[in-house]
Amino acid sequence: MTTQVGRAVVVIGAQWGDEGKGKVVDLLTERVGGVVRFQGGHNAGHTLVIDGLKTILRLIPSGVLREGVECLIGHGVVVSPQALVEELGELHRRGVPARERVRVSVACPMILPCHVALDRAREAARGKDAIGTTGRGIGPAYEDKVGRRAVRLGELAHPQTLRERLEALVEYHNFSLQHRYGQPRLAVDEIYDGCMRAADVIVPMLGDVPARVHALRRAGKNLLLEGAQGALLDVDQGTYPFVTSSNTTAGAAATGSGLGPTAIHGVLGIVKAYTTRVGAGPFPTELDDAIGRELADRGKEFGSVTGRPRRCGWLDMVCLRRVLDVNGVTGLCVTKLDVLDELDTVKVCIGYRVDGEPLTEAPCGGAEALARCVPVYESLPGWKSSTAGARRLEDLPARARAYLDRMQELAGVPIDLVSTSAERDDTILLRHPFD
Repeated sequence: MTTQVGRAVVVIGAQWGDEGKGKVVDLLTERVGGVVRFQGGHNAGHTLVIDGLKTILRLIPSGVLREGVECLIGHGVVVSPQALVEELGELHRRGVPARERVRVSVACPMILPCHVALDRAREAARGKDAIGTTGRGIGPAYEDKVGRRAVRLGELAHPQTLRERLEALVEYHNFSLQHRYGQPRLAVDEIYDGCMRAADVIVPMLGDVPARVHALRRAGKNLLLEGAQGALLDVDQGTYPFVTSSNTTAGAAATGSGLGPTAIHGVLGIVKAYTTRVGAGPFPTELDDAIGRELADRGKEFGSVTGRPRRCGWLDMVCLRRVLDVNGVTGLCVTKLDVLDELDTVKVCIGYRVDGEPLTEAPCGGAEALARCVPVYESLPGWKSSTAGARRLEDLPARARAYLDRMQELAGVPIDLVSTSAERDDTILLRHPFD
């Protein structure tokens, strides 16, 4: 008898990041054999809360807390060896056998101290025009990958080759640091020694991630492909130049993991019941008032990795519809509905005006085009009662259900799940993404 091939579902953030992807991935791992992280670096955190215990993951896939689930870091991820070792150590001290569950692609480009120094020097030089990067070296590392000069994790197993590659790369970046930004030169010896210390931990975990992905599928195991940040921060599709340095959209799941696109069963888009954004860039529905502050306070809107405050605003269905189209989203998961519980009125952006003219589609011109958009709102009555912890749709107030119905109608995509708190089990499951 032939074993049925496992299914693959991509989980993406459908806004500007921080939508609650980590909890959703962790929840769905009950039915998967592997979780694959396919892009980004340690510049974004996924927060899991299980029985009141909070875990923040930055590089390691969100399935690491589930026994029997393989966690694969695909070659689309840029990896700081020191950050990975630190995160593994944090989990080990918690009693989580992460080193046994995690495998890392030999082809992951490394983030090195020269990348961090260059990232921070550039942001400082931009002054008021700074993009708002986390300063963790993500962008420069991706530049080296595209420039075909990256040092990859597999080279940790070959010290002599590693040393030669580092000498060339560090010299390349030292020239810019010293002569363009007036920063001190970095010592190759220190960077090499740091890499070799990390190698003792990382080399035994290295492997061929695409081969493992296909082996799991052929064994009938389902896969979750986990992205970082949000689709509106995609380097091609987002509010350029106020974007991240990688492709955060569903198409990157194939290129960053080695899984062919025809193997993908569905795309789950995670969306907050309102909208947030960290750092600079246009944000049409931003609320710089008491309601915005209330959303930030009730939603605890601070970055899990950087601690930076998040800007808050009403749900923007115009941007969301573009994300749904670009990513081929087949289902939505709505998070943080409870943050709206105390509001008398809840607004939804259903269109824009540009120079007085109506616009129903988000512009495809990057930051400058979106900055000119003035939101057009539809108002819905608030429900003024708690939705926190609800696990059945009928447990929600009628007006909260009406809000979800309107979201679904405007999106044209079904809502599969509703998350009602950060806890794993506080979730309303309407349709399972693997069904």
